[in-house]
Amino acid sequence: MKKWFEPFSAAWVGVTSHKLRSSLTILGIVIGIAAVISLMSIGKGAEADILSRIETLGSDLMTIRPGAVISGGVRSARGSATTLTVEDAEAIAQQVPYISSVAPLYSSNLQLVAGNKNMNSQVTGTTPEYMQTNNLNILSGSFFSDYDYQHGAKMAVLGSNVKETLFGDTNPIGQQMRMGNIIVRVIGVLESKGEMWGSPDDAIFIPLTAMQQTVAQPRTAKGDRVVSSISLTVSDKEKADYVVGEITSLLRSRHNLGQGADNDFTISSMEEIASTLSETTATMTIFLGAMAAISLLVGGIGVMNIMLVSVLERTREIGILKALGAQERDIWTQFLIEAAFLTLAGGIIGVIVGWIVSFIVSSMGLMTTLVTADVVILAVCVSAGIGLFFGFYPAWSASRLNPIEALRHE
Repeated sequence: MKKWFEPFSAAWVGVTSHKLRSSLTILGIVIGIAAVISLMSIGKGAEADILSRIETLGSDLMTIRPGAVISGGVRSARGSATTLTVEDAEAIAQQVPYISSVAPLYSSNLQLVAGNKNMNSQVTGTTPEYMQTNNLNILSGSFFSDYDYQHGAKMAVLGSNVKETLFGDTNPIGQQMRMGNIIVRVIGVLESKGEMWGSPDDAIFIPLTAMQQTVAQPRTAKGDRVVSSISLTVSDKEKADYVVGEITSLLRSRHNLGQGADNDFTISSMEEIASTLSETTATMTIFLGAMAAISLLVGGIGVMNIMLVSVLERTREIGILKALGAQERDIWTQFLIEAAFLTLAGGIIGVIVGWIVSFIVSSMGLMTTLVTADVVILAVCVSAGIGLFFGFYPAWSASRLNPIEALRHE
């Protein structure tokens, strides 16, 4: 058993007898590993933050938007076409199974005035079901009801940011505000969903029937009321593909699209969006890790350089060991273990430093970070691998020294 530990003991002596050199070698690896841990934790944190925000909108949410259409030879941008209607939403709710709620909406940017405060914000006219489809929660007051919708009640529910801008610390419930050409009464304030694209924090919701009185809602040639999009939730996620197929078939029929014609609408789900964003952030994380790995490469070259210097300085020592009967593999193993030990120690310290940096960045609120076990294990393994890879040539050079020439070396 003692024979097995002799190379480790010899390597430990080699490391501790040259403390400054060993410390500088370890420092290069520490910087590289710490950079990998901290940058990849930023990427992982960004991915987790994005997915958690999407989850707050509801993973069972689907959105139907007008698709790109060609009119007069000009291809309009997706969302600018007027191909979806309130009647489409009603048909989907009545004819497509596995749907728990459907909410059409029409949005427009309007000037808002409350007292001496004013702002421009997106106003969304919708139905009471929108609260369920988009997983909204009321902070104070209430959402408008079916009765309010049917009678075109002039009332509004504010996003948290809109409430802060127009009313500050004042309770807005029951207060009036001007919205475009009409006066509405505030009946509720939504809980914050956080900063993200399409966040309801920056929006105002009113009954779609009241929206028609505020903004002239376009109509199709048949007189159907055009909407900006349709939100819906599926009651069974496993039936999501089936629901998409049924909606596609229904809308193509309602829009009189021929067999070879492209859809004039697009259907997207939060799961698809989450998957796409997850792939994007994962690519970004790998890119950040690759950038940090460059410093590890530099650290590895430093290890090779230091080990070559160590071989040169200890040439006479190597000659004595060979004269006493040490085999080439014994010399090779000792120097290889020494290089691996230096980089492994640097890797462990680097993980600790990287975790501390990530914790500080997160605690200061600069950005969300997440240190995962797979990143830590990978970093430590890579650091040890660097020692073996870059320590191979110096170790091989040491093992190939001629003992007679080594003994003559001064």
